[in-house]
Amino acid sequence: MEFAFHGSPRDRVMASFEGRLTTALKEAGHRLSEPVPGVGLVFSHVDSERVRPFRRHAQATYIVALLRLPDPPEDFLQAAYPWMIRSLGNLLIAVVGPEAESETYFMTLERGYYRIAPSTDPDAHMQEVVRRLTPLATSHLIIDNIFEPDLERELWQGDEHTEELGRAGKLLDAWNLLPAPFPMQEILSEEDFRHVQRLYQIGGLSYGNLSQRRDALRYWMSASGVNKARLKEVGHEVLLVKDFDGGSRAMRLSVPPEIKPRRVSVDAIEHFMIYREHPQVGAIIHVHAWMEGIPSTDINYPCGTIELATAVAERVRRAPDPSRAVIGLRNHGMTITGRSLDDIMERVDGKILPQVPMS
Repeated sequence: MEFAFHGSPRDRVMASFEGRLTTALKEAGHRLSEPVPGVGLVFSHVDSERVRPFRRHAQATYIVALLRLPDPPEDFLQAAYPWMIRSLGNLLIAVVGPEAESETYFMTLERGYYRIAPSTDPDAHMQEVVRRLTPLATSHLIIDNIFEPDLERELWQGDEHTEELGRAGKLLDAWNLLPAPFPMQEILSEEDFRHVQRLYQIGGLSYGNLSQRRDALRYWMSASGVNKARLKEVGHEVLLVKDFDGGSRAMRLSVPPEIKPRRVSVDAIEHFMIYREHPQVGAIIHVHAWMEGIPSTDINYPCGTIELATAVAERVRRAPDPSRAVIGLRNHGMTITGRSLDDIMERVDGKILPQVPMS
């Protein structure tokens, strides 16, 4: 993997951090480059007074915002999260506190953060930072869609499965489990907000996604960036996924003709793997919430990656009943399978914790 730095360290603590990070990444077999199109990982130094984001030229570029906070804030999340969004980063790494006592924090887009335990050996500490970071930065995003206008006419207005999607979405909204991920349009400039929308087609309306099996090979799923509490229009708010094209790393979807479709939820690859392996699974939901005592993935891979999908599918496979599994996604949320969406909602009602534990 090639990595690069954008911007300059704000003080000698961050200059030292960048130097040790560079050494640790090189020792792990990665190569330092210039921040040019095609580089896989970019560390972008954040100036809290004037954030200058690194502009991705490709969806696959993973950006880590580097932030220096000499004084620990009262509320780390509230203080640091806006800088993360303005940096257009996938992840924020903050070095917090005075030089002799500084600590390293990871902050995720899901509005959570966790601390890398301090060490008397700075090199060992940095190796742990790299160990936690590398799987995230080298994962493979499946975000492209291939739209084929071959949806059967009788499905243009949906069916009983899309109606169930709509009911489940309204219930999740009533439970307050589809929160706004972050007020991007309030934090970013108009130009930066448009840039994010072009790259990821993010609408900023709600996290989470729902799907329900249509037949042996196909399933209905909520679109990306739409309000999951109002799932109605086929091709725009609800889409029919029919396959995964491994050669082009894209989901294949059937849509009505003469419609400009939205992209399906980024987690479509995860749902695809589960449905194809477990014919008895009839529905899946993903929420950024938690339940006590559930098994969890080991690494918090980004949403929409092959690696996350594989890790979740493996956990579902190990469940006593894969058709009714509840799997935690480390530092992220849950994926829940069921015979139907109604089955899932009945099983989890009253058991969901809105805060995802971070570690």
